[in-house]
Amino acid sequence: MGLTRSDGSSDVSVSPMSTWYLVQCKPRQDGRAEEHLTRQGYMCCRPMHDREKIIRGRRQVLSESLFPGYLFIQISDDESWSPLRSTRGVSHVVKFGGKPLAVNDRLVSQFQNYDGGLSVVFRAGDRVRILDDGFADVEAIFKAATGDERVVLLIKLLNRAQELTLPLKSVASY
Repeated sequence: MGLTRSDGSSDVSVSPMSTWYLVQCKPRQDGRAEEHLTRQGYMCCRPMHDREKIIRGRRQVLSESLFPGYLFIQISDDESWSPLRSTRGVSHVVKFGGKPLAVNDRLVSQFQNYDGGLSVVFRAGDRVRILDDGFADVEAIFKAATGDERVVLLIKLLNRAQELTLPLKSVASY
């Protein structure tokens, strides 16, 4: 958008400030809302993550919304909010005290750089500590990862090495 002086000459182009806001979508319509908002020219961010599920007896990796029912939208200060109300898939902009609440730019940029999965940082043979209640603070040996969210560990139980499968979040490095 260029500014025009009273004498008719044009000034340098000035872009208005843009801010990120949180939009609540209609149930199971995150993708539809993102598609329609993008078509209208809005910048959207819908963080996704990969999840392993067993469907009809087969293990499949599905990409799902990190925050089901929500997405972030960037709107400049001079843009109208009215098109959002009639966009398919959009329920409303999240407000606090009657005003849309701005979301920190750094937070949204971290979500934009999110790769979608948990990365296993352990290698076979690494000593790890179990955080889970039943085996809290028990030392184990990392054996393998079974997908992005579960790991196989070896623990010494009754003087024998036993395999134990736990969620990745229940394990920490020693």
